Amino acid sequence: MQQVKSEDTTPEKVVRSYLHKQGFRYRLHVKSLPGKPDIVLPRYRTIIDVRGCFWHQHVSPTCTRNKSPKAHSGYWSEKFRKNVERDKQHERDWRSLGWKVIVVWECEASSEATLRKIVRRLKAQKKKLQ
Repeated sequence: MQQVKSEDTTPEKVVRSYLHKQGFRYRLHVKSLPGKPDIVLPRYRTIIDVRGCFWHQHVSPTCTRNKSPKAHSGYWSEKFRKNVERDKQHERDWRSLGWKVIVVWECEASSEATLRKIVRRLKAQKKKLQ
C-alpha cells in the first residue's frame, strides 16, 4: 500500500486542470489546514476534496469502483471505516474554520457536467463574498 498515491492522483489532476483552464487559481495540499486538503481556493474560502471511490467507499448506485476485497475482509472493513470517519472529521474541521467544502468523487471527476457544476458553485460563492 505504500505505492498508493495520496497526492497528485489522476482525478485530482483532471479537476485541477479544468479549474486552471477556467481561470481559477488555487493552492495544493495546504499543511496549515487539517488533513492537507487537495485543492484550496483561498479567494473563495473553498476546499475541493477529491476522493477515490475505493479508498473512501463512495456510496452511490452508479459507482462500481467501491467494491471491497473478499480476502481479509476484517482488515479492509476497518481500514475503510477509519478512512470514512477521518473524512467526516476533516470536513467538520474545515467547516468550523469557515471553509466551504466541495467533495468530488473519482468516478465523477472526468464528467464535464460535474466540473461545470463546481465552477458554477465557485462563481456563486465569489458573488456572495463581494
